[in-house]
Amino acid sequence: MTDLQTFREETRDWLEANCPQEMRKPGDVAWGGRNAQFSHPDQKIWLEKMGEKGWTCPTWPSEYGGGGLSKEENKILQEEMGAIGARSPLGSFGIWMLGPALLEFANEEQKKEHLPPIVRGEVWWCQGYSEPGSGSDLASLSTKAVKDGDNYVVNGQKIWTSYADKADKIFCLVRTGPQEPKHDGISFLLIDMDQPGVTTRPITLISGKSPFCETFFDDAKAPTKDLVGGLNKGWTVAKRLLEHERTMISAMGLSGGGDGSKKTKSGLAEIGKKYVGIDADQKISDKALRRKVAMHDLNSRAFGLTMQRVGEETKVGAPSPAAAMAKYYGTEHNKLRYELMLEAMGTRGVGWDGEGFSMEELAITRDWLRTKANSIEGGTSEVQLNVISKRVLGLPDK
Repeated sequence: MTDLQTFREETRDWLEANCPQEMRKPGDVAWGGRNAQFSHPDQKIWLEKMGEKGWTCPTWPSEYGGGGLSKEENKILQEEMGAIGARSPLGSFGIWMLGPALLEFANEEQKKEHLPPIVRGEVWWCQGYSEPGSGSDLASLSTKAVKDGDNYVVNGQKIWTSYADKADKIFCLVRTGPQEPKHDGISFLLIDMDQPGVTTRPITLISGKSPFCETFFDDAKAPTKDLVGGLNKGWTVAKRLLEHERTMISAMGLSGGGDGSKKTKSGLAEIGKKYVGIDADQKISDKALRRKVAMHDLNSRAFGLTMQRVGEETKVGAPSPAAAMAKYYGTEHNKLRYELMLEAMGTRGVGWDGEGFSMEELAITRDWLRTKANSIEGGTSEVQLNVISKRVLGLPDK
C-alpha cells in the first residue's frame, strides 16, 4: 500500500506539472498519425508527454514503449486523470485492437517495430476485415495475397473501413490459402496505405458523416515480415482481435457516444429537465419519461460494474467470448440512450441543419443516426447472440 500511495502522489504531481489546462476539460481526442492534426496546440503537447511516458498504453510492457504499469497502478492513473478532468491523449485502433493482438501473436521483431509508434501516436491504423460479399460470414473473404520474393502482392476490396482515408496503415485479413476450408486459408497482414496500389473512397452515412470507406488493393505490396501469427493462421488472430474490438465498442454504452470518441455534453436527466420541464421536486415533470431515464441510469450503473468485474477477471490481452455479451448489451443500451434523448427533445430532436437549432441539438440528432451502425460494426447484434449461445452458454446449434 505504501508503494501504491507513493505512486499516486508521484502521478498526481506529474499530471499537475505536465497536463495542459486546455486538456483538463471535455473535447475531442487526437488520433495521431503521420499527418496528425490537432484542434489545439496543447493537444500535441499532451500526446507527446504521455507518449514519452508510455501512458497512452499504461499497461503495455515498457520494452515496447508502454508504461509497464500494474493493474493497480493503471487504476490509480485513471483515477488521478479523472480527478483533474484530463482527457485521453490518444484515440487509436492501434491501442484498442491491433496492439493487444500483436502483444499476443507477433514475433519479437514485429513487436519492437510496430508497438512503440502506436504508443507515441505516430501511426494511424485502420482495420481491413469486411468485404462486399463477406460481412457476417467474414471467413468467406476473397482479397488475395500472393507471395512474390520478399513481398506479398495484394488484390481485392474491403468495405466499411473506418477512417481508411486518414489512416497510414491497415491490419488486414487476406486469402493466402485455399477457399475451402475457408477458415484455414486466411492470413493477418500489415499493409502500408501510402502506396500507388491502395485507394479509398468514403461512404456517406445517413448521419451525413463519412467515417467508413471502401478500400481497393490493386497489386499493393506488403513485406513478408509483416505477416503476423503465421501463414494461413490469421483466423486465430482475427478472432482474438474481434474480442478486443467488441470490448471497445461495448464501452460506447457507458460513454454515450455513437463512435465512442466523445461523451454527450448533457446526461439524460439534464436533457429531460431542459426540454420536458421539472416538477416541484426539481425532477423531470413527465413521470413516464422520468421512469425510463431512471431505469436507463440504473442499467448503466449495473453495466459499468459488470464491465469492471469482467476486466478484473480477464487477463491482460486475452478477453473472453463474454466480450460478445458486452458488445451486444453496450450497443443496444447506447441506442436506447439516444432514443430517450430524442423522446425528451420532441421537435427539437428533428433538426438537421441551419438556424433554429443549437449545435448540441444537431449533434444529438446525427449521433442518434450514427448509433444504428454500432449494432452492425464489429459483428452484428444477431451474430453476437449466436456467439453467446454457442461459446458462452454452450447451446447446441439446433
